[in-house]
Amino acid sequence: MAKNSSFDIVSEIDFQEVDNALNQAIKEIHQRYDLKDSKTELELNKKDKIINLNTKDDYSRKQSLDILQTKFIRRGLSIKVMKPDEPEPAASGRLKQKINLQSGISKDNAKKITKIIKDLKLKVNAQIMDEKIRVQGAKKDDLQEIIRVVKETDFDFPTQFVNYQ
Repeated sequence: MAKNSSFDIVSEIDFQEVDNALNQAIKEIHQRYDLKDSKTELELNKKDKIINLNTKDDYSRKQSLDILQTKFIRRGLSIKVMKPDEPEPAASGRLKQKINLQSGISKDNAKKITKIIKDLKLKVNAQIMDEKIRVQGAKKDDLQEIIRVVKETDFDFPTQFVNYQ
């Protein structure tokens, strides 16, 4: 009796790691000589999945964003989750910028992934479930092939594989 195996393809953010990366970035920004007097602020809004950046000028903004991306990479977070908006002028001649954190797989991206899976012509079933994709199949080799292909495909969002059964 062949039992179907399955796994889920998801795109999630570990907000504890994001918070740690943010704290490290703030510490480095306040210690750097060229950014000390910029009074740069970084704050995380977990509910809206947004990082707010407020700084004195464009140089400080670019440097702060670069430091934040470096800290994300060092903590094992993908910088693909960061979708910065255009910088806007703020009070007192300062600049502010919102950095949206993309979590979950959108319907369009889920359709792209399922199309890639169907084009492999393996005997598997790919189902879109809210912000994740469930892949089921009788052969574990087929499922591992799908994981390999999805990992090798360069999406503009990170993918993780969970609930492998």
